[in-house]
Amino acid sequence: MKSASNTLAVALVAVFALLPLVLLAVYSFGRVWFWPDVAPRVWDASAWSYVFSRGSGVAQALAMSAAIAAIVSFVAVIVAIPGARVLAWQQFPGKRLLLFVLLLPVLSPPLAAAMGLHAMFLRVGLEDSVTGVVLVHLVPALPYAMLMLTGSFSRLDPDLEAQARTLGASSQQVFWKVTLPLIAPGAAVAAGFAFLISWSQYLLTLLIGGGHVLTLPLTLVGFLNGGDQAIGAALSLVFIVPTIVVFLSVSRYLQHES
Repeated sequence: MKSASNTLAVALVAVFALLPLVLLAVYSFGRVWFWPDVAPRVWDASAWSYVFSRGSGVAQALAMSAAIAAIVSFVAVIVAIPGARVLAWQQFPGKRLLLFVLLLPVLSPPLAAAMGLHAMFLRVGLEDSVTGVVLVHLVPALPYAMLMLTGSFSRLDPDLEAQARTLGASSQQVFWKVTLPLIAPGAAVAAGFAFLISWSQYLLTLLIGGGHVLTLPLTLVGFLNGGDQAIGAALSLVFIVPTIVVFLSVSRYLQHES
């Protein structure tokens, strides 16, 4: 009985998870679909042909989004490692306040944070640039990476590093041979989250990029506002694919590590 209920629960979750994707796929191939028709009257792949054509600009936006998200992911993990180490292993006055400050970019309304950053970036000349977009994406991505790596360091015994130094290992050897392999699963999850946070940013990219840095979310919203439902559905599926790839890659890595 319990096994049957678990199977039913998993099946329901799978249905609710896959149903939006199935509907997007149908919309992307359906050209004529009006109420009360159960299925489209006309099917074709013209939306997909346009999405992958040179004139659509999707390939350029896809490459830009992937490059920015990869840079944000890498920088977020690199910056978060020393900070997470201190938060996990050191006790100092104001530690709780510091943790709260780290969460402020996540807790505050995105529009308020974006407008404040926009004003600052205008002063330093970072608006309408890829560098500015990367930096503004780090604002929501870095707190997540910091908190995840703090958890990884909290489960790591500092005595392991001390023992390695006692055996003659240098600081670089301790990090590469002892610390990094032990926090690697947490770093992989942090990198994955940072990538997905950057990948899905629309408002921050629009305000700081100023329409000059065209990423996939900006392109997607442009097509949706254009009113072509089939192209919007096809582009939505393209937008979802990298998130699934990152999720599956991180999951497979964690299973391998365990």
